[in-house]
Amino acid sequence: MQHFPIFVALAGRRVVLSGGGEAALAKLRLLLKTEAHITVFSPDPSPEIRAWAGARRLRWVGRALEPGDALCTVLFYAADEDAGEDARTTALARADGALTNIVDNLGDSQFITPAIVDRDPVTVAIGTEGAAPVLARAIKRDLEAQLPSTLGLLARAGKAFRKLAEALPAGRARRDFWADYYFRAGPRAAASGEEAVQQSLDDLLSAHLARKPQTGHITFVGAGPGDPELLTLKARKAIDAADVIIHDRLISPAILELARREAVLIDAGKEGFGPSMTQDEINALIIRHGQAGAQVVRLKSGDPTVFGRLDEEIDAVDESGITWHIVPGITSASAAVAALGQSLTKRGRNSALRFITGHDSRGFADHDWRALARPGEVAAIYMGKRAARFIQGRLLMHGANPATPVSAVENASRPDQRILSTSLAQLPADLATAQLTGPALVLLGLAPRDAATALSELQQEEII
Repeated sequence: MQHFPIFVALAGRRVVLSGGGEAALAKLRLLLKTEAHITVFSPDPSPEIRAWAGARRLRWVGRALEPGDALCTVLFYAADEDAGEDARTTALARADGALTNIVDNLGDSQFITPAIVDRDPVTVAIGTEGAAPVLARAIKRDLEAQLPSTLGLLARAGKAFRKLAEALPAGRARRDFWADYYFRAGPRAAASGEEAVQQSLDDLLSAHLARKPQTGHITFVGAGPGDPELLTLKARKAIDAADVIIHDRLISPAILELARREAVLIDAGKEGFGPSMTQDEINALIIRHGQAGAQVVRLKSGDPTVFGRLDEEIDAVDESGITWHIVPGITSASAAVAALGQSLTKRGRNSALRFITGHDSRGFADHDWRALARPGEVAAIYMGKRAARFIQGRLLMHGANPATPVSAVENASRPDQRILSTSLAQLPADLATAQLTGPALVLLGLAPRDAATALSELQQEEII
């Protein structure tokens, strides 16, 4: 992020613009919506600027900018549409201590003016750092269509009512009140005018003050393999509503960004063969926040019901008497096999599918190796990187073909996803060479579609 978005208080403060043509007009139409004291320097401005000056909406000085003209100025716009003059006035304004913007010159500007959706006092700013102004305008158009014209009325009434709403306890009680107002009671009342909106606030506050305090609740949420777009709608809603989010180590930063800014985020990461928060500590953490009345999201990578130690946490929550529910997620195996362009099951190849783990709490995990070694078998092996040599040895010992295709997908669905295509014989060596550092899922019996096609053609040639 090269430009940090902020909203600058301009009421009663000075904004200076140099220029009098179309570029100046475009900026002034926006600036005149503010309560700033605007001064325009131009020897020959457009008729609109002269009219605004005559109506005392701005001050016009009929000459070019000179040293000292931008003193005590918050923002300065160079809009002379002449590179040399814009550079000169910008240098003067910076010397006077103003933040400067040169119209249509992103590289030399200290700030930029975003596309704006105006529902005063609700303002939505859209910026692309100058990279895609057409995209910014398209987003603005879409938002204009979605945000009702009454939004400003609701926000102004709500702003005036904030002091009265402090009668509610801080935190969730107030958030629920405002959610009820802005998304239910307020819009219904807005059609009848300002008095109806005010009455809806009074009635709503009385109803919320009479409510019993909300009890804590635990939501076990599957965050999917890492791509935020693979979150379910229920998962998004749960994350947005959470007071506390207790998350795994593998949850991507992009997903944590979806949490409300005031939500408490707690990293309860567990790492195989590494430093970890114990399961008892995680259970205690969940219960403590639930008993305090928080809406807790226990955010687990992939699907919480697949190798997520979910039952242990549910048992602990049950013993404490706190309510809970599960929001399933897309498991890593689904994202990994999608990256290969394959399916986990295929008619004529495998009518069964195994989800297994490479290691458990006791070390490397044992399985029905004889069944897994049969031709055509497919298995998704979670936490299989460190157990690769053990898995290879057990399978070969039980008669597996050394040429059995194996794929390892690191960071499935994420921008830094990597695919390693190998064979059972080469699995440990190729994993060591690849140095996969992120979470990886091993798919036994599957190769990427291109590799699988090439292998099939080679086998056909050998038969011929």
